[in-house]
Amino acid sequence: MKTIEDLDVAGKRVFVRADLNVPLDGAAITDDGRIRAVAPTIAKLLERGAKVVVASHLGRPKGAPEEKFSLAPVAARLGEILGKDVSFATDTVGESAAAAVAGLADGQVALLENLRFNAGETSKDDAERKAFAEQLAALADLYVGDGFGAVHRKHASVFDLPALLPHAAGDLIATEVGVLKKLTDEVARPYVVVLGGAKVSDKLGVIDNLLKKADRILIGGGMAYTFLKAQGHEVGISLLQEDQIPVCLNYLAEAEKRGVEFVLPVDVLVSADFPDLKGKTPATFDLVSSDAIPADKEGLDIGPKTRELYAEKLADAGTVFWNGPMGVFEHPDYANGTKAVAEALLDSPGFTVVGGGDSAAAVRILGFDENAFGHISTGGGASLEYLEGKQLPGLTALEG
Repeated sequence: MKTIEDLDVAGKRVFVRADLNVPLDGAAITDDGRIRAVAPTIAKLLERGAKVVVASHLGRPKGAPEEKFSLAPVAARLGEILGKDVSFATDTVGESAAAAVAGLADGQVALLENLRFNAGETSKDDAERKAFAEQLAALADLYVGDGFGAVHRKHASVFDLPALLPHAAGDLIATEVGVLKKLTDEVARPYVVVLGGAKVSDKLGVIDNLLKKADRILIGGGMAYTFLKAQGHEVGISLLQEDQIPVCLNYLAEAEKRGVEFVLPVDVLVSADFPDLKGKTPATFDLVSSDAIPADKEGLDIGPKTRELYAEKLADAGTVFWNGPMGVFEHPDYANGTKAVAEALLDSPGFTVVGGGDSAAAVRILGFDENAFGHISTGGGASLEYLEGKQLPGLTALEG
């Protein structure tokens, strides 16, 4: 896979496919981590005299413009981070985009409007996707893929466009791939995996693959309750995927067979009421053993004994991969489990990877120093699919 050092970019129009899919509250960006992550690649290209055309998706518009998914706030924040003006095109391949790109001098940057405002970006029809990619290619001389959070998508700007232009991986993708190799091919042991989040079904492939590689797997978040139910425990009104119980039983049996420690919560915080995440008013909850959850209550975070247990299981780790919060971390009364895992990673002597998505958001929201972790991924879904052993279309395209 070529890197940007392999490209002669001076005076050239360089199309940078970034992942600027940041969370918004109205027009306010609530977490700019993905913008900051790609900024060094853009800055390096600008310093080398490129005319940089940045493109990204945001949210899930249905192939047509929607104001709430506009990248306009991102253009302003990207300009602040780069310390220079960012021209903003109000379309993707129309008159505004053409004018914005034509107006670039060497060392200047423009951001196109949301790629998903064009149906061709996400189309499952190869011809429609390719046609959109050809329109994008007309705006550039070179292609740099640096949107790691989108490389598992077979989309026009990720998969089809690199085939139409000389291409290379940006620094962010090169870093992400290097980290993933440390989680698959060059693993320092003990290798401990921490998985949370809402659904077991979201993590099936990665659990299946990591059972062959990991030494310990720690489970938290909503997905833990399906495992607890599989063990025969009452889980009340907690998140539960009944149809996944047989799969969970198979995983527990497979872990025992392979000698992999499969660790579930021993105590949980439960409540009859889901917390208020807007006003964050104090929550009412009980602490119970994980095998004694009342029938009318819901598990919302791991308890103090589980936090201590998980910290012990992480204390000697040579490698840690963490994806998914331990509870409803957005509310302060249910954030302590997620905080405890983050603190355990900071204390761990090993190489620690926070696997994107809600985990990365939690680290920032809870006030941790991002630089204290070995790596914080910008792509939760892409990381998980890589760890499942899947081919990622965006990486395949860059390798071609």
